[in-house]
Amino acid sequence: MPLFDDTQTAFESKSDKDLKKGLTLFKLIANPTLTKLGTFTFKIPFITDLPLVKPIIRNTIYKQFVGGETTADCLKVAKELSQYNVGSIMDYSVEGQESEKEFDSVKDEILRLIKIAKENPKEIPFVVFKPTGFGRIDLYEKVGKNLPMNEDEKQKWEAIRNRFDEVCKAGFENDITMMVDAEESWMQDAADDLVDEMMQKYNKERCVVCNTLQMYRHDRLNYLKKIYQKAEAENYFIGFKVVRGAYMEKERARAEEENYPSPIQPDKASSDRDYNLALEFIVQHHHRISLFAGTHNEKSSELLTELMQKNNLENGIHKIWFGQLFGMSDNISFKLASMGYNVAKYLPYGPIKEVMPYLIRRAQENTSVAGQTGRELSLIEKEIERRKRAK
Repeated sequence: MPLFDDTQTAFESKSDKDLKKGLTLFKLIANPTLTKLGTFTFKIPFITDLPLVKPIIRNTIYKQFVGGETTADCLKVAKELSQYNVGSIMDYSVEGQESEKEFDSVKDEILRLIKIAKENPKEIPFVVFKPTGFGRIDLYEKVGKNLPMNEDEKQKWEAIRNRFDEVCKAGFENDITMMVDAEESWMQDAADDLVDEMMQKYNKERCVVCNTLQMYRHDRLNYLKKIYQKAEAENYFIGFKVVRGAYMEKERARAEEENYPSPIQPDKASSDRDYNLALEFIVQHHHRISLFAGTHNEKSSELLTELMQKNNLENGIHKIWFGQLFGMSDNISFKLASMGYNVAKYLPYGPIKEVMPYLIRRAQENTSVAGQTGRELSLIEKEIERRKRAK
């Protein structure tokens, strides 16, 4: 049997009812017309306040893809996953902050997550945050492009730096690994520099702060090698969450609109090639680099297990993790966890009204990832059939 076809292990934590709900949900997501209709509907500001809407969302979309509305909800799910040796990364998925008060509120939430992770190390191995949760995207863009800023903007950029430093310092003091998400390319240079500054400061003894590489960008493999050389020369540890990326259509549209070369790879094969080369490079240099391989790609996941074997690394080596989104690719997550590999699920949470932008983006991505929704459907159908035969 191929490594990731073991549906019994994949869905061991799911009841028959859970599987049927998942089947219905993925069938809806697989329909582009329904996904577009849902995307449009949930962009209407008051829609989630209508009677019955929240309970329906809570019992369908939230149950499949979201840890809950609060950290308490999330921790309950994390403890359930932990029974199968799958960790959780609580992802505060509220997007669209604009004010300094909102940015401080996000920072305070991340500090709370560090405390929760400290108290629940088996369940919560990492804490993650988005750069734009700490400040406006236009400020990152200005800093990254070395554009002039007025005094107010300079103060707000300094506030962003202070928020980064406060949470990374808390991670360092509590022995919690911090992962910083990557976002749009036009703001990423400033975010990268800021994360590298934090890595230099807090990664002297081990990797506390990790950055994210989006391998659908054609320049990321070179960036990885450049930062590795810098870390070697200056003697600090580095870590990367390696993903393919989540903003492809947006990136291409903006590049065309503003008439600059697209940062995106010419095709999926190029993204796959660079993703796998990044895994290979990091495993070869694991003395310096920690890895969180965030992928739903079965070939890349299996390749990483082979690279670890080739380099004589134990399945559970603390420097290498596999990760998938909650509610997706359980055939990868639970199978690898059963074999002793380190695995964590991204577990988004937050109030329904505020988390809907995240869920809309996730639905759009899911329809654009070739074969992913179909794969989820076929695995669930296979397990339902297996259980029928076993009765």
